[in-house]
Amino acid sequence: MSTTLDTKLMHPRDQIALVISRIYSMGLTTTSGGNVSVIDDEGNIWITPSGVDKGSLRPADIMCVQNDGSITGKHKPSSEFPFHKAIYKKRPDIKAVIHAHSPALVSFSIVRSIPNTNIIYQAKKVCGDIGYAPYALPGSEMLGDKIAVEFAKGFSAIIMENHGTVVGGSDLSDAFQRFETLEFCARTQIYGSQFGKPRFLSDDMIEEHNAQMQAEFPEMTEVSYPSLEREKRSEICNIVKRACQHGLMKSSYGTVSARWKGNDFLITPNGVPRWDLKEEDIVQVKDGYREPGKHPSLTAELHQEIYARNPQINSIILTQSPYLMAFAVTGVDINVRTIPESWIFLKDMPQLEFGVQFSNPADIVNRLSKDKPALLLQNECVIVVGDKLLQTFDYLEVAEFSAKSIVMSSSIGSMVPINDEQTEELRKAFLK
Repeated sequence: MSTTLDTKLMHPRDQIALVISRIYSMGLTTTSGGNVSVIDDEGNIWITPSGVDKGSLRPADIMCVQNDGSITGKHKPSSEFPFHKAIYKKRPDIKAVIHAHSPALVSFSIVRSIPNTNIIYQAKKVCGDIGYAPYALPGSEMLGDKIAVEFAKGFSAIIMENHGTVVGGSDLSDAFQRFETLEFCARTQIYGSQFGKPRFLSDDMIEEHNAQMQAEFPEMTEVSYPSLEREKRSEICNIVKRACQHGLMKSSYGTVSARWKGNDFLITPNGVPRWDLKEEDIVQVKDGYREPGKHPSLTAELHQEIYARNPQINSIILTQSPYLMAFAVTGVDINVRTIPESWIFLKDMPQLEFGVQFSNPADIVNRLSKDKPALLLQNECVIVVGDKLLQTFDYLEVAEFSAKSIVMSSSIGSMVPINDEQTEELRKAFLK
């Protein structure tokens, strides 16, 4: 089975098996919970089976309910098939549906609330407005009717009262991005609320931010792919996959770049789901020109400036990890003096205001260095830099673990950081 989700080439059963495997491995559904479906061009609905372990589901386990009502496959279709069918009937533009009992979205469903996607700037675009479906018996026609009513209003993601969430998409990749992003918004809002008050962006702020996206580099006329360049492509793809698997990056957001010669660098593309990134998707940027026919990340110009100003920085990661973003959306400073490793690697993590990437990019560039490798952009991202790409990824992991430890400690007592004397001792011992 392919490890990338190409909806044009993969059979629906392969798509569904891959996506449910991702959802389960990310801890976003249980062995028995959740269901995924795809409707094909003939009107047949392919859906996960009832009563089969989500952690070991194979393409051969996927059921097909044909448009004449006949069923093929070795199991029973999901008991929630009625609401999948109802969604497709009400919304012909939707071709894939995901339902899951992901922890953060279930939390919202049991307090009967909707997560605010304006917590990060691109989430509203990915998720759209969020609907809300009142409770009904699981598997019932009534539940299907209540959900279909919300989708008929134009929502493509809804909170199911005391049940979880259901999202739809133009294909399964689109639905997965919507689901993953909505769960991320919910987690960030919950984590931030444990120690501060989340601050949300207005629609005007988001529109202004999007309007300032810079024009991309012109295309180069000639391009070469030496061995070192190809090696860097593979390294970037491996780090992106690892980041997705560890919850440090999601399909809809995350940028990785690596310097490969002088100030020339390779960078992840704009608009390609991060879970499905391939080596041929990576974009070469050379002398301010981009590889023909490809579109680098919208942050490529910032990467170029960081490399030009900092010869010791050879790799950059921009991402949204849930615990770090909890600090970025509340404006609460993160004190990384949790354990010696955290301070040795990170020193401190300044926060800069939302939009500084456009209003004063030099502020970002000047704050990053070999010795101070990480900062937060409020309601936007974390930026981490380093020498080798694996080192940069390690810094990101350490920063996220530090943030997670602080959030978790907030329920049991006040954090007591490593003091100044201990910090000076660390400086003398490890930063000679």
